[in-house]
Formats: sequence, C-alpha cells, structure tokens
Amino acid sequence: MQSQTVTAASGLRGEIVVPGDKSISHRSIMFGALATGTTEVSGFLQGEDNYSTLNAFRAMGVEIVDLGGGRLRISGAGLRGLKEPGDVLDCGNSGTTMRLMTGLLSGQAFFSVLTGDQYLRRRPMRRVVQPLTGMGARIDGRDGGERAPLAIRGCALRGTDYISPVSSAQVKSALLLAGLYAEGETTVREPHLSRDHSERMLAAFGADVRPFADGVTLTPGRTLQGRELVVPGDISSAAFFLVAGLIVPGSELLIRNVGVNPTRSGILDILRDMGGSIERVDERDVCGEPVADLLVRHSRLRGIEIGGSVVPRAIDEFPVISVAAALAEGTTIIRDAHELKVKETDRIAAMVSELDKLGACVSAREDGMEIHGVEQFKGCPVSSHGDHRIAMSCAIAALAATGSVTISDTECTETSFPGFWQLLAQLGG
Repeated sequence: MQSQTVTAASGLRGEIVVPGDKSISHRSIMFGALATGTTEVSGFLQGEDNYSTLNAFRAMGVEIVDLGGGRLRISGAGLRGLKEPGDVLDCGNSGTTMRLMTGLLSGQAFFSVLTGDQYLRRRPMRRVVQPLTGMGARIDGRDGGERAPLAIRGCALRGTDYISPVSSAQVKSALLLAGLYAEGETTVREPHLSRDHSERMLAAFGADVRPFADGVTLTPGRTLQGRELVVPGDISSAAFFLVAGLIVPGSELLIRNVGVNPTRSGILDILRDMGGSIERVDERDVCGEPVADLLVRHSRLRGIEIGGSVVPRAIDEFPVISVAAALAEGTTIIRDAHELKVKETDRIAAMVSELDKLGACVSAREDGMEIHGVEQFKGCPVSSHGDHRIAMSCAIAALAATGSVTISDTECTETSFPGFWQLLAQLGG
C-alpha cells in the first residue's frame, strides 16, 4: 500500500494544466464505439477508470488504437455491432463504467457479466437496475440486483418515462443508452438537472435527443456518426488546485483549458460565495462543451450554507469543498448531499473522520456536514479510505497544516488524476 507525505506550502504560483475530463472521456469511448465510422479523440484522460471502459469495449470487438498523449482512434462498430464478450467485463473502480454499461448491455443480443474491485462491488446498483427492469431488461445481481457482479441477458426493450428520485447523470445516461435500443421514446426527469455530457455528446453524434427544463427525451432510430472530439480539462481535478490557491497565502494560479459546463461548475459558484477570487479567462466552446482558463488567488473565505440545486452540480467536489470550509471564517452547513454516501466510499463519514484528525471542527449530518472554521490544520497521519478524491483532498489540506501529513493508500488517485503527486510537488507541496 502506497503512502504520500505532504508538507505546508507557501505562494503557489504559475500555470498548470489538469488531465482531461473523466466523464467526457468515458462517453467518448462509448459513443465512438456505437457510431458508424471513425472517432478521433484528443485530451482523453489516461486514468484507470477510463481504461476500464476502453478495455470493456475492446473485449466486445471494438478496435481502439491508443495513439499516446491522450489521443485515441476508435473504429466504430455501429449500434448493432458489439460482440458477446468471452469473459466477465471488469469495471475496476469505475461506477460510471458499470452503471452506464448496464444500460447499454441491456439492449444487446447477448449475455454479459459486469464486476469490479472490492469498492465497486459494495456500491448500490439498484438505482439503475430497477428503472432498466421497468424497460424490460433482464438483470441479476447480488442482493436482488443491488450489488455487482451483475449478469445481463440482453433483450428487446421498451421506452420509458422515468421520474428519478435522485439527480444522477449515471442513472440518466444508463437509461439513455438503453433507450437507443428501445421501442418508443425514453424520457428521464430529475429533481435537479444533473451533468449533461451524455445529452451533449449524443446530439453531437447525431442522436435525436431533446433536453428540457428538468430532464431529457431520446427518440431511437438514428445512426450515430463518428467524429473528432476534444476533451477539456476536468473541473473535478481543477477543484483541488482551486482550493489550494485560495487557502495558501500568496498564491496565484492559472489553470488552463478547464471544462466549465454549467451542470458541472457548481464549485465555482460555491467558492465565490465563500469569498474566493476566481476569474474565468478566455471563455470558449470546444466540441459543444464550454471551456475557460481559471485564475485563482489566495482569499479570505467565509462560511456559507450550501444546498439545493447547486449540490448535483458540485457533487464530486464536496470533499475538497469541505477542506476550504474548514479554514473559512464562521460556519458552513452542507445539506441535500445524500449522494455523498454512495460514492467510492461514504464521503461524509470519510471527510468528517480525516478532517477531525487534522484538527478541524466538523460533524456529520444526515445529508451533509456542519463545519466550523479553524485557523490551521495540524500534521498527522490520515487515510484515503481507498477513495481518490479523499486522498487528494487530504493532500490539499496538508498545504495549510503546521506539520507534515502522511496519507495512506494513495495509489487510488490513478483512477482519475494520474500525475497528481508530481504536479503537487512541482508547485511546492
């Protein structure tokens, strides 16, 4: 088991580039594989989660050439061109791979099995299994379909009008992928709009997909066409350095080429409401996704209340948001964040545990956290809980600690941010 030791930093300055967006990278493979013709991808995130998706499609007969440097060439098999895999498909640690592929595989003319690592096999899957079963899918799994491995017998599907109890891009995307193979329209409605990368990319590939205020409708029947895709930098990865720039005195960082899709940019709104100085520079559109450079400067932060529609727009960033809140003046309340409990780990319990070790004043709530700001963290050993975002959030906290912080089980960061530790060291952490 690997560990990393991080010490306090002063004056983080310069320009950095973060890896490609993980969500968009997953979808570039999926939709490129289902398209007719060739899809060229640049900026692909070369992380373990995304390679789980890549290897699964190779196992189903799709030719994917890794050209290096985040570039892929995908020879699309077409909607009906996937082949039955000869073995179980291993999704590794990737919930996105497993949940989205459960929808896709439900409409195929073959049998398949999805599994993953020890952490993924503990995560809830009924949230996709149940609505897919309502479309006619035949899916078996442990605990009545709640846990992987999942066995899927592809069959004819029917469209659905599903009202999701949670705002989840994974649930929505799984149903849209199944909807490509269903008879009739598929509509998904959500309490608050979740990230919309699937809708944007499906439209770019030529699907008949129509977003509306609280959901999206897909009509099957159109052929997807291969195309060129450029993956922007992942705002979830940029989030760690946004918070680092805010909490380390004397800092000024420019983070280039970051995706600022409005369904993903809740962290920018939250940190600005806390008093953070973050500017968008050179805003532009790249392959249907809004992109900007982000300039962050050290700021005096204040506690705020965070809840409602901003939560799904920042759900992956709450571990590092809680680090910022722990150093803010006053009290921060995080509510409506039940989804944090069903990520790679229970991120509410994990961050309360590790922030408490670091000397923060924090307590768990049923749907979030209550955090009272302190002046500084203290050095100590902490654990990642096997969760990449917990590991990196603890590393950012260490930049504002009085002594060194040693984080255990840090190899998990390779799932989403290869090169994180080297970049942190480059900046002086």
